[in-house]
Amino acid sequence: MIAIIDYGMGNVGSVLKALKRINVKATITSDVETIQKAEKIILPGVGHFGSAMKRLQQSGLIDVLNENVIINKKPILGICLGMQLFANFSEEGNSNGLGWIDAEVKRFNVSDKMKYKIPHIGWNSLLHQNNSCLMNNLEHEKLFYFVHSYHMICKNERDVLTLTDYSYNFVSAVQKENIFGTQFHPEKSHKQGLEILKNFVEKC
Repeated sequence: MIAIIDYGMGNVGSVLKALKRINVKATITSDVETIQKAEKIILPGVGHFGSAMKRLQQSGLIDVLNENVIINKKPILGICLGMQLFANFSEEGNSNGLGWIDAEVKRFNVSDKMKYKIPHIGWNSLLHQNNSCLMNNLEHEKLFYFVHSYHMICKNERDVLTLTDYSYNFVSAVQKENIFGTQFHPEKSHKQGLEILKNFVEKC
């Protein structure tokens, strides 16, 4: 069973619907016992980084996430803001993150603001950097759906799974051991997005 973390900042319904399409049992939850029993965890996220960290703190979920992910090595997939929360720090709200990945989150600084609108909204491809179970059997030309104004900058290149070009190359997927993240929304990325979710459930 997959636990989709509900802390008031994610498009949890869309993620649950996508998992149902690939016949995966999942539940939307903020219950500690349910999270403990889950085989894997998904942390969605839409909105402001600082507000999201406050919600996680107020809900008492940080301790159970640290226990399951860092100590027990349970696989987790962060989506969009959910991935960014894995970082040490974000400019958005000048807030500390979970600190699971040695990275910072910064706002796009594009060269041509007429050509490259912020937020970055729409379909874009992935430039694969490292092999991962998450990207199994995914072709380079496949497009994925993005909606974001900030992106992660990783200090360790080994944590970077994919880059995406939007005025410059930014980190669009990460992996550090059992910790996986996508800046794009697999639940909104049609068949190729469902393949990402299926890989996470079955292969990671």
